[in-house]
Amino acid sequence: MIRLHDIRKSYTVGKESVDVLKGIDLHIQNGEFTAIMGPSGSGKSTLMNMIGCLDRPTTGEYYLNDVLVSQYNENDLARVRNQSIGFVFQQFQLLPRLNALKNVELPMIYAGVKKKEREERAAEALLKVGLGDRMDHLPNELSGGQKQRVAIARSIVNTPDLILADEPTGALDSKTSVQIMELFTMLNREGTTIILVTHEREVAQYANRNVFVRDGLIMQDEVLVEGGGFE
Repeated sequence: MIRLHDIRKSYTVGKESVDVLKGIDLHIQNGEFTAIMGPSGSGKSTLMNMIGCLDRPTTGEYYLNDVLVSQYNENDLARVRNQSIGFVFQQFQLLPRLNALKNVELPMIYAGVKKKEREERAAEALLKVGLGDRMDHLPNELSGGQKQRVAIARSIVNTPDLILADEPTGALDSKTSVQIMELFTMLNREGTTIILVTHEREVAQYANRNVFVRDGLIMQDEVLVEGGGFE
């Protein structure tokens, strides 16, 4: 599903070039649940941006579903992000003036889905994440865990090939974190490919594969027998 070959990313800071990714080779199969780990400044967030088509590599090749997306233009990348990838962020990224249902509808608006179908699919997604009774609530009327469930519903509403989660439990307490990670586990068992970026080992243990990044390189890649979780 995902093939990264010799991915390198450099940024210019003043007159100097800073190498953030230094030759990443990574293959992820359809249906995997992978955690990308590493200390601050390791390059893990830049790697996630590459996989999520939020940025393009300086050099190297990125294939998503056997399509070379690393050379796409901005319009093509936007289409891939909307149709093939669902995003979940630490701070939820919900629009404060829209209720839960309308927030979940947003990706379908960009995809040109008609109003009636949008409402039906958004409601179905919210029911799936256990928020059938919170559809008309604004974000400020929801708990942190409920906001993240809305974000997850939004990420799955276009039935993407891949969900990318960036520190999805970072703003949550331990009990709520367990609930959110169990939800990701359920989605993965239903066949959704999930990649999450985290610095928390307890979160990474829910995944079936842990990839460790340091200094812009993959230092370790281990497959777990089965997910673990919070104690």
